[in-house]
Amino acid sequence: MDHERDDLTIRPATAADASAIARIHVASWREAYAGIVPTQYLASLDVAAREAWWDDVVGRTASSTWVAELDQRTVGFAHLGPAGDEDAEPEDLELYAIYLDPETWGRGVARDLMRTVLDAAPESSAVSLWVLADNERARRFYKRHGFEPDGVEKIEEIGGKPLTEVRYRRR
Repeated sequence: MDHERDDLTIRPATAADASAIARIHVASWREAYAGIVPTQYLASLDVAAREAWWDDVVGRTASSTWVAELDQRTVGFAHLGPAGDEDAEPEDLELYAIYLDPETWGRGVARDLMRTVLDAAPESSAVSLWVLADNERARRFYKRHGFEPDGVEKIEEIGGKPLTEVRYRRR
């Protein structure tokens, strides 16, 4: 589903978007996770490697990726697919990623991108996501969109540091 406002277009991603998605993914990680994820790990993120990964991911039929273009420049993306948790029901979905170019934070792009993703999810499907416990900005954003922590947490090692992730769900 395409979603538009005067200066914003949200559309399904194509393989041609992999470079822009990778650039945004790395820039957003470096900004959003500064002070949470080890600095050395963030500095080591490689846009070219992410581009190759996203080039493969965008072509998969089991998931959907959208890009947000502001004034005809790609500034964000979201990626939704089947829930991967062992307690997930077959129809459950997981929001694997939603990231924006940090320069566009606070301009309503993430809100519109999230609305597009949620509109694409069947009403019968629960949608889950994982968020770093220390990422307060993201946690507030997800709560505004009807996601709540469901009590499940896990430890992920990122850059050699154990970090707690919290699962959020939305019906």
